[in-house]
This record gives sequence, structure tokens and C-alpha cells, in this order.
Amino acid sequence: MNPDKIINGLSKEINSALKAMSKTKDINEKEAYSRIIKNLSESQGVFLEFTGEMMPFDDDLEGEDIPF
Repeated sequence: MNPDKIINGLSKEINSALKAMSKTKDINEKEAYSRIIKNLSESQGVFLEFTGEMMPFDDDLEGEDIPF
């Protein structure tokens, strides 16, 4: 799996849920969207933490500047 595709997919889903939440007036729907956003954000955080831990073991970056 391509990490960039996973991160981009999670980001798109978060943005989509945020837009849908902003359009709804029903408080129960807003709560449902907030739970969805929370779960997606936590998933993205776990994935970013995992990729950050794996970064030192990635030999592809040898000799390249780290972009941050």
C-alpha cells in the first residue's frame, strides 16, 4: 500500500465529513459526523505515528534531504 494514498484518502474523507457536518442542522447528525471525524483523525494519527517510526528504517531516503 502506498502511504501517500492512504494519507490523502483519510484527509479527503475528513474534509468530506466536515463539509457534510457543516450543512446539516440536526444535532444528532452533527454528533454522528463528529464521531466519524474523530475516528478518521485518530486513524490518521496512528498511521502517521507508524510511518514516522518506520522512517529511520527506510533505505530509499539515503543521501536525500528530509523535507521537514
